[in-house]
Amino acid sequence: MEAPYLNKLIHEKSPYLLQHAHNPVDWQAWGDEAFARAVAEDKPVLLSIGYSTCHWCHVMADESFSDPVVAEIMNRAFVSIKLDREERPDIDHIYISAVSALNGSAGWPLNVFLTPAGRPFYGGTYFPPVGRPGLPAWKDVLLQIERAWNDPETRKKILASAEAMADLLAQHLSAVGGAETSAADGNDAALIQWAVQALGEQYEKSYGGFSRAPKFPMPPTLGFLLAAARLGRLNIIDPQAGRTAREMARQTLQSMAAGGIVDHLGGGFHRYSTDERWHLPHFEKMLYDNAQLAAVYLDAQDLVADPWPAETARHILDYMKRDLMRPGGGFYSAEDADSYPDQAGVGHKREGAFYGWRLADVQALLPGQEAEILAFYYDLRPEGNVRQDPLGEFQGINVLYHGRTLAETAARFNLSEEAVGKILEHGRDVMLEARIRRPRPHLDDKILTAWNGLAISALSKGYMRFGRIDDLDAARDTAAFIHDHLYDPVVGGLKRRWRDGESGIDGLAEDYIYLIQGLLDLYQAGFDSRHLAWALDLAGQFYRRFYDEKEGVCFTVSADHDPHLFFRPVDDTDNVLPSVTSTAALVFQRLARLTEDDGYGRLVERLLDNARHGLTRRPGAAPLMLAALAGHLTGHARVVIYGAPEDPSVHELIAAARSGADRDILLIDSPATIDRLEPKILDVLSYVSVDDRPTAYVCADGACHPPVGDPEALRRLLP
Repeated sequence: MEAPYLNKLIHEKSPYLLQHAHNPVDWQAWGDEAFARAVAEDKPVLLSIGYSTCHWCHVMADESFSDPVVAEIMNRAFVSIKLDREERPDIDHIYISAVSALNGSAGWPLNVFLTPAGRPFYGGTYFPPVGRPGLPAWKDVLLQIERAWNDPETRKKILASAEAMADLLAQHLSAVGGAETSAADGNDAALIQWAVQALGEQYEKSYGGFSRAPKFPMPPTLGFLLAAARLGRLNIIDPQAGRTAREMARQTLQSMAAGGIVDHLGGGFHRYSTDERWHLPHFEKMLYDNAQLAAVYLDAQDLVADPWPAETARHILDYMKRDLMRPGGGFYSAEDADSYPDQAGVGHKREGAFYGWRLADVQALLPGQEAEILAFYYDLRPEGNVRQDPLGEFQGINVLYHGRTLAETAARFNLSEEAVGKILEHGRDVMLEARIRRPRPHLDDKILTAWNGLAISALSKGYMRFGRIDDLDAARDTAAFIHDHLYDPVVGGLKRRWRDGESGIDGLAEDYIYLIQGLLDLYQAGFDSRHLAWALDLAGQFYRRFYDEKEGVCFTVSADHDPHLFFRPVDDTDNVLPSVTSTAALVFQRLARLTEDDGYGRLVERLLDNARHGLTRRPGAAPLMLAALAGHLTGHARVVIYGAPEDPSVHELIAAARSGADRDILLIDSPATIDRLEPKILDVLSYVSVDDRPTAYVCADGACHPPVGDPEALRRLLP
């Protein structure tokens, strides 16, 4: 038998890079060796970016990168680099912006042609093996660029174009706040109202969300709308604007929770919906989506009387712990959309094979009426319920979604809603047990610090909502795993990725800021002062490594991170993930309130000042920065409680301090806490127990009240 192909990616840790290690393409990893080779051989660089659970990345790999004829052209004419965008989002950010500028849109797989100096001059996403209208064949693209590069006159034009593109990218992605003004400029409440109005103009009124199709869950946008709804309740903005924000968030979250984008058997959300109804998803599941959505649904419960937001969040957290958590702590990155449809795990993988159902399969699992009730409720049909299926991939397949309400189902079968609920729950359990026996989708088992920071936040908030100790334990174990395997206590630095016993890649700004946020939430959940002390240390590292005090901006990478990046991008746009800048504003806002350190406050003011101008033009670009503005408007009470965490009286004071608002609390439980936090929180020595019992201190609006020990008295002091 002929030996399989093998290239240098076999030495990498990334599951995505390892998926391409046996391609006949002579793939290189990003780094000095690849770019030195491009210079020495006078060849352009082909940079191909994707991730291991990307469906169309798999398609292009099967069609083109596994083809020896195509590989011969790539090996002859280019130095080909494979990059995992999840390991290096800083690089991806630059080159996907370049392709968007060239073509008007971009996605993954991302294929970009660069000069040996790393400047982009042409690119696109998926290219088929055979051309079709508007989409040239991959082999034709390769040959055309090879001819152009080898023609001296054309190469001059390419090099000039690439330098111009590099200058444009550097200017656009490292820009600071502009000087534009609007009617809302200088008035944060008016700016937030205007942002709600602008989002309302984009709002899709039938099913929620802010586009037709495809539809992505956008946790940062939903988080802002919830913050605006709270401002409306407090009459800080027009109450009608607050109600509008609440309704957009409520309908979107409820439509998503009822749609096929959620896994109704195993919990957790799929990547996005291919239609406007949230029905047919792209089936991959990402840790960062689920962690953020769990937190958003938990926040939404405070504004919705029905229990579905918290129930949805609980199912997400259960999915994360069951299917994504590493034994002993730490969360894996994602699950693929594709899996084998055959029980034996042979043949070709198909998207959604793990999640779809034929009606006959459900009828074989459940007794007559039970199957009828599930079929009615979830709209299961013999011909399948996927209406928009242009490629015919889901013929006869049903995707579970709430086709009818509980009340409609109860009326149809002349049963109580409680009885129908129990039947549905039992049916889901049986179907889940049967689904477990199917070939599972591929699991991307790398652990990323940033995404685990988001998971720590979600689990900590889940514990504060539900009181389930396994949520708190999972958050604690994950923080401990990062501390033990991805953190250097000597220099205070983080690594980004751990896999297969090895950490690697210097931490990016998002690794620091998402983890700080997670540690602050974990401290609020468990009041272990070690988590707060670590958050404060990382905050200092973030300031020194990524914040530009002169310009007031946050860079994605440190100054010495990578010599092959031709500039340091600023990350100030919220997308499916929150930007570093928006998250930093929220995090340092919390630290300013917890510590009363003016330095944190000045940093927040600078970030907000820089952001205001851009937000007047494009409020949807940074909705979490708008949420930081909302926090700026509400004011804040600093609550310090002196007492032991295990004392029931302390729990009563904590519950009183949390009532009616999302507040950060500082718990001083012993002299050891004071020793650990000094000198970072300079005035903790002024907080002591009164009459040897738990005591609460409240400072608000520049004034501090006398200490109290009664929960009701504490509630009366809080704004």
